[in-house]
Amino acid sequence: MIETKIAKILLETRSIKLSPDQPFKWSSGWNSPIYCDNRTVLSHATYRKEIKEMLSKKIKQHYPDTDTIIGVATAGIAMGALIADELNLSFAYCRPETKSHGLKRQLEGRVAEDSKIVVLEDLISTGGSSLKVVNYLRSEGYDILGMAAIFTYGFPVAAANFEAANCACITLGNYSSMIQEAVASGYVQATDLDKLAQWRESPDTWG
Repeated sequence: MIETKIAKILLETRSIKLSPDQPFKWSSGWNSPIYCDNRTVLSHATYRKEIKEMLSKKIKQHYPDTDTIIGVATAGIAMGALIADELNLSFAYCRPETKSHGLKRQLEGRVAEDSKIVVLEDLISTGGSSLKVVNYLRSEGYDILGMAAIFTYGFPVAAANFEAANCACITLGNYSSMIQEAVASGYVQATDLDKLAQWRESPDTWG
């Protein structure tokens, strides 16, 4: 399964770190037993290529009319450009907020008015910053087919946010498959499963 393969890659490259007993502190203030930085994969040529090919194939399957990939700044830029190159599509990137200096652009690159766009992100947590990009592009009149990402935590609030925004979202990997692989490989113990499951259901109050 693709989900298991992605879990193995993210754990092998230490793009994902798990620490149920010594939680990480997110910028949001949440305590978390997991920290994910998929940009680490970019340093590993073989894994980078595998993820690029798998996500390109999934985008082609789910969004066959795509002609433009737009990466979410900053983590979605590199992989977005790689995927656009793999699929021979146009590429640009977009910030969740307008740049405060220079030309004060939010969208960087030239995007045709009739483009059919897939927004590319590395990671979906609540979906907040990703949907800011989607909403901005829609406000500019662009046709957004949906989003694609390497990994999702699978938070209920994220599912609700994407549904409210009427925005499809596909991912390669997810939290549940990653935890199963982490236990199977001995990265965490089976006794940690309850803690890890409780966090995903209520990340804002956990710990």
